[in-house]
Amino acid sequence: MHIPDGFLDTKTWVTTAAASGIAITYAVRRANQELEEKDPPLMGVLAAFIFAAQMINFPVAGGTSGHFLGAALAAILIGPWRAMLVLLSVVGVQAFLFGDGGISALGANVFNMAVIAPSVAYLIYGVVKRFSTPVAAFTAGLVSTVVTALVVAVELYLSGTAPLAITASLMTGWHIVIGAAEGLITASTVGYLARIRPDLIHGNTALDVRSIAVFSSISVALAVFLSPLASSFPDGLERVAHDLGFIGKETGLFNSLIPDYAIPGLQNEWLATGLAGLLGVGIALGVGFGLASIARRRQVGGETG
Repeated sequence: MHIPDGFLDTKTWVTTAAASGIAITYAVRRANQELEEKDPPLMGVLAAFIFAAQMINFPVAGGTSGHFLGAALAAILIGPWRAMLVLLSVVGVQAFLFGDGGISALGANVFNMAVIAPSVAYLIYGVVKRFSTPVAAFTAGLVSTVVTALVVAVELYLSGTAPLAITASLMTGWHIVIGAAEGLITASTVGYLARIRPDLIHGNTALDVRSIAVFSSISVALAVFLSPLASSFPDGLERVAHDLGFIGKETGLFNSLIPDYAIPGLQNEWLATGLAGLLGVGIALGVGFGLASIARRRQVGGETG
């Protein structure tokens, strides 16, 4: 669902960048009211896990793939405001280091995946969890994915890239299937954590060194050993772009350091992808931890002043 450069016109990417800036600024203010000393490690580990999970594209149907978004999981575990900062970390690392999502479209991608998706997920989860927590987690993952896909369709329409009705129909169709997988992963993860560490739901406790090591190891395993097995099929947005004939609008405004999640110069594809994933996990963890730490210091500084 990462929009590349060229798909959005100037007015759309400028507008979405402004909307993202306003939303993230507000999220930082709200997160400042919630952040505690225990939060930076948890947010860093969560950013690393989501980054690693997003590397693993899985086939859905018709030569199309999807990948985990992670917005619902983050919103359920730490609330919407801190989740926005975590997803901002992931989307930023993907764009600048790996060229996944355009630089001109970064504001739109942040708005879609780091603002809209966790907000919708948290709202849905809050409504449905009074009946069933597993169903709420599944529904939050599914609905947030589909709504985000619809927002992308609207942005493409406003840019004059593709007609709204058919784009929205195709994006919805593919992302219902992808969203179902998102929901299953989210519900399974939340259910597992509820059994072994119920205190982690909504970030109610700190991660000890052992927990940080365990969760970081899982992220590394996903990125190093499973990402090379990712499907090479185009994702939902790429499939729609091919089908509607606007894939040729894609441009490259920025030469990323590690394009296509593979270390340049390495002939072994598994090694190139695995090392790229390992590097990405480490940087995502550091960025997530860093953003939370900066916000935390601002909060403490404000209280002291």
